[in-house]
Amino acid sequence: MTLSYIASILQKEFNAKDIQITGMNTLKDADAHEVSFVSNAKYVKDIKDTKAAAVIISEDLVKFLPSSSVALVVDNSYLSMAQLSKYFAPMIEDDTLPVAIIGEGSKVSSKAEIANGAKVGKNCTILAHSYVGANCVIGDNTIIYPSVTIYRDCLVGSDCIIHANSVIGSDGFGFATDAKGEHTKIYQNGNVVIENDVEIGSNTSIDRAVFGSTLIKRGVRIDNLVQVGHNSEIGEYSVMVSQSGVAGSTKLGRNVVMGGQSATAGHLSIAPFTTLAARSGVTNNIKESGKTFAGFPLMDHRKWLKLQVKIAKLLK
Repeated sequence: MTLSYIASILQKEFNAKDIQITGMNTLKDADAHEVSFVSNAKYVKDIKDTKAAAVIISEDLVKFLPSSSVALVVDNSYLSMAQLSKYFAPMIEDDTLPVAIIGEGSKVSSKAEIANGAKVGKNCTILAHSYVGANCVIGDNTIIYPSVTIYRDCLVGSDCIIHANSVIGSDGFGFATDAKGEHTKIYQNGNVVIENDVEIGSNTSIDRAVFGSTLIKRGVRIDNLVQVGHNSEIGEYSVMVSQSGVAGSTKLGRNVVMGGQSATAGHLSIAPFTTLAARSGVTNNIKESGKTFAGFPLMDHRKWLKLQVKIAKLLK
C-alpha cells in the first residue's frame, strides 16, 4: 500500500513523497520500503540508524529521526502501530498458492491437512489431524505427531520431532491499551523458525513473532507444556523442562537449562550455559556464563540452599 494511504489510516496529513510500502518491521531491520515505530526514548540509537521509509513516532522523538525517514507523528505510537498492523496481516489461507509439495518417501495421513503453498521434505511422517499452514516448509526426516498445528509461514528444519497437540506459530500475546482501557490487537505478522535436530514435547506453544522470527536453534530440547513467547530466541542445545516459559523478546544463549516451572520476564538476555533451577524467576539479564540460579527473587543456587536451611531452622 502507499505511504499516503497509511497516513490516512492513522488520520494524519501527508505532504511527503509517496512510495509503496511492503510491510512493517523493527527500527533495526526495516528497509527503505517498510514502516517502523518507536514508543520509548531508550531506542534513540535505533531511531538515528534506522533505514525505514517512515516511522510512527511521538513529537518529542522526531528530532532523532534521520532525514531519509518520514515522521508519522501521533499521540500514542504503540496504539497506532497496533491499528496499522491489521492492514499488513497475511491471509490465513490462500487458495491461489500452488498445491503443497510432498517430498519423496514422506508419509502424510489422509486425515492430516497440508495447505496450499506448503513444502514437506523427504522421508517425513505427518500423522492424523495435524495441520501444516500456507507457505510452511518442513525439512527432511521430520516427524509430526497427531493434532500438531503449524500456522502459516513457519519453518521447521530437518530431523525434528514435534509431539501431539503442540502449536507452532500461534499469535503472540500482544495488544495496545488506550486511555479508556480498551485493547487493540497487535497482529503478529512474523513467523517461527525451528532449526534442525529439535524435539518439542506435547501441548507446547511457540508464538510467532510480531515482526521477524521467533527462533528455536539447532539441537534444542523442549518438554511438554512449555510456553515460548513471541520474538524469543532459544539458543543451541538449550533445554526447557515442563511448565517453564520465556516471555517475549528474551534470548537464551547456548546450552541454557530451564528447570520445571521456571520463567523469564520479557526483553532479557540469558548467558550461555546458565542453569535455572525449578521455579526460578528471572527478571534481569544474566551476563556471566556457566552459573546456576534458583528462587524468586533470583539468587546463586548455593545461597538459595543456605537460605532454605536458615528458614527451616526458624520454623523449628
